[in-house]
Amino acid sequence: MMSVENLSVQFGRNKVVDQVSFDLYRNKTLAIVGESGSGKSISSLAIMGLTKHLGAEITTGRIQFESDLLGPVDLTQLPEEKHRLIRGREISMIFQEPMASLNPVFTIGHQLCETLVLHQGISYQQAKLKACELLDLVRVPQSKRLLGYYPHQLSGGQLQRVMIAMAISCRPKVLIADEPTTALDVTIQAQILSLIKDLQTELNSAIVFISHNMAVVAEVADDVLVMRNSLEVERNSLEAMLSGPKTAYTRNLLSAVPELGSMTGTTSPKYFEQYDDDEKVLEAHDQDSRVDYSAPLLEVDKLTVRYPLFDGFLGRLSHYVHAAEQVSFAIYPNETLSIVGESGSGKSTVGKAIQQLIEPFSGEVRLESEDIYKVSSSRKKLFSRDIQYVFQDPYGALNPRKTIGASIIEPAWVHGLVRSKKQADERVSELLKMVGLLPEQARRYPKEFSGGQRQRICIARALACEPKLIIADEAVSALDVSVQAQVVNLFLNLQKTQGIAYLFISHDMAIVERISHRVAVMYLGQIVEIGTRQQIFENPQHPYTKRLISSVPTIATRNKNRPPNFSTEIPSTIKKIGSQPNVHSYVEVNKGHLVANHSPEFTTIND
Repeated sequence: MMSVENLSVQFGRNKVVDQVSFDLYRNKTLAIVGESGSGKSISSLAIMGLTKHLGAEITTGRIQFESDLLGPVDLTQLPEEKHRLIRGREISMIFQEPMASLNPVFTIGHQLCETLVLHQGISYQQAKLKACELLDLVRVPQSKRLLGYYPHQLSGGQLQRVMIAMAISCRPKVLIADEPTTALDVTIQAQILSLIKDLQTELNSAIVFISHNMAVVAEVADDVLVMRNSLEVERNSLEAMLSGPKTAYTRNLLSAVPELGSMTGTTSPKYFEQYDDDEKVLEAHDQDSRVDYSAPLLEVDKLTVRYPLFDGFLGRLSHYVHAAEQVSFAIYPNETLSIVGESGSGKSTVGKAIQQLIEPFSGEVRLESEDIYKVSSSRKKLFSRDIQYVFQDPYGALNPRKTIGASIIEPAWVHGLVRSKKQADERVSELLKMVGLLPEQARRYPKEFSGGQRQRICIARALACEPKLIIADEAVSALDVSVQAQVVNLFLNLQKTQGIAYLFISHDMAIVERISHRVAVMYLGQIVEIGTRQQIFENPQHPYTKRLISSVPTIATRNKNRPPNFSTEIPSTIKKIGSQPNVHSYVEVNKGHLVANHSPEFTTIND
């Protein structure tokens, strides 16, 4: 169906893809894996004809494609007007960062319908019906209402599902999935992977699956291409690569996959093993730092966040989105508390309320016993220095017109932590080294980095103010597994040496198991279970917690059918004015291990 031969792509003099070749076949999936910056995403953008938009140039190679509209064509020689005919219709792509791919000034419905009208020639009313069907297919609750929402009103996982619906809307021959499940929790991840495979079988299409998660690759791929530093390192069938990888780099990628259950019997967070080619340079060992439980650093007391929804021509308030309801917990110095749950469960909302990015409906947030919403402006500024945030979407968090060095050091200038350009440059170099980047990269712009590299830049920016608490909202989800390990080890080192506390928001249960002291599980805006890492992972009590853990993909369980997660659609958190949710009561099953009484909402979960 498609043959890529000796493809090379350059940004100026910098070669980002060097002589890469592969073939795509009907009803087969090729996975491209490698570290961030290896060239895997640029290879897919070359197929889409989008490299020129990024300032890159295809210097050598051919991309032969059997088009239904144009016949056999070389995509590298195709004029832009003809590329537009097949882009989105015959070759479609699920992008890594949905917030950067969706237009913020148009509703979700408008953008879905625009694609359908353009490529399928149907009326706008027909497109609206089709859009609802697509959103139902990717399991978005209340799809008809969601058509009227704007991108900023959806969670990261919901946005990614919208992107998947848009990509499959025209039933393409070739579907390129660039980290399609990165922003999704494990339960939805399993269903989306199954959905993509079902669509492939139905359409007899070829899939290019780009991922840093080798456990996910093991579930979907027929063949695997490993890339490093713009070069092809290894290409083989999935089974051959898993049973006998030919290169040290591939072996290192496989060994870096965090396996759920690897922490059984341990009480402290644990460093990941680190490799330098064949040499192991860091053994896995416990962090062995002690949490100071004498007084909490942060207290969240009955935090409630509700978003108003308006109906009608007059814009009357009619509904509330109950994003977080009566959420309470504490974080102690030197501790990592992780919040896990499905996209839309309210975990990011809680983090943003703590950072004062959104106003709570009710409740208190106290930092060192002071309510951050009841202090003077000068104190609020100090709190904003003490609490730093690493966002889920790195591209949206960085100013595209500023060099990454300027973005990293900006908070330090604002809070008076640097006084001269020399001091600022030295601090930027130090921070870039800490997150695994080069000091000379400080003069580059965000568009010149991969998604994983941009997330490391955001982490460096958060560290610039020497905070007491870092809220990491999916901070490692966009990184390949080897860099995930480096960043988690960095977090653990900073915690051990400086006593930093973390609120770690994630859907990656294996990473959460590795980094956490305690874990809180959220569902529909409420905490349903909270306890130590051992209590949650080794003795889960709530059916939702059990389902999250059982849904985690691993290399060992590849191709085994996991049970479906839900028997019906997830209940909506949108309620009419005056309608109150059922607030959970809790049972303490062990010291510090609280479990919500099972409400009727959880009858949707298959025990």
